[in-house]
Amino acid sequence: MQSDSTGVSFFSKTPTVCPVCEVKFYREEMRTGRGRLIAGALTRELRRTYEPSKKFGEVYPLIYTVLVCPSCYYAAYPQDFSGISDSAANAVRNAAQLRIDNIAQIADGLDFTRPRGLKEGLAAYTLAVMCYDHFPDESGPTIKQGLSCLRAAWVCNDLHGKEPGENYDKLARVLYRKARFFYALAVEQEQTGVQGIPSGFPLGPDLDKNYGYDGILYMAGLLDWLYGPRKNSERRRSGLERSKRTVAKIFGMGRASKEKPAAILDNARSLYEEIAHELGLKNTDPERDDG
Repeated sequence: MQSDSTGVSFFSKTPTVCPVCEVKFYREEMRTGRGRLIAGALTRELRRTYEPSKKFGEVYPLIYTVLVCPSCYYAAYPQDFSGISDSAANAVRNAAQLRIDNIAQIADGLDFTRPRGLKEGLAAYTLAVMCYDHFPDESGPTIKQGLSCLRAAWVCNDLHGKEPGENYDKLARVLYRKARFFYALAVEQEQTGVQGIPSGFPLGPDLDKNYGYDGILYMAGLLDWLYGPRKNSERRRSGLERSKRTVAKIFGMGRASKEKPAAILDNARSLYEEIAHELGLKNTDPERDDG
């Protein structure tokens, strides 16, 4: 099973077996050559934008990164898909109908046996968040849920641009808030030893550059600042103090190295200064606030 070679994606000739329901399906992957991807600017959220190609039009690399079983809707990143434990597989299997019902409220007419669109991309990330609920701590599911929520929010923004009357912008805000929760929790769990950050897993947050743990710290601070509580002034100030300390760690850990990407350092410094300004602080040097 394979699409035309001139298309954006293709289906693998080798089937993948779902470890949850044992259905065989063919993984869809994106082609990257022949001018399909024309890199644009990097956003403040460290998302890479792409210019439309004259030949291929708009291309969305993010929608292909999560594997989804078209039968039971088990979804996970390729590194985890086949290696799920028996206990986790049982839990995912038992929750299959709940996943199917929940995803139907977000997008209808899904078909993961055909080339994906933005709605399939949104559904894939949303399903992954549900499935990682059942993964053990040693696989680092929390940050994977945060990454999935963040990317789902990005896809929602893309959908809102195409279908502005369908409330995808509101769903994006919900997903950003969920991403904020998971990123903050992942940082806390890593610092307390409850759950580590998985090694060898590309943490993105986008696909073109892996910013690693620095990227997690930066996104945790940014999401907390943008989507943290605002109605209660005390909670807001407490959240900002946490965000400021989190962002400052990027500079504290990098003093001995000059190899940190400018995208991280410049964005982190800008974010730190904005948080400090809102807090009414005079000191806007993150290197003095890394503890």
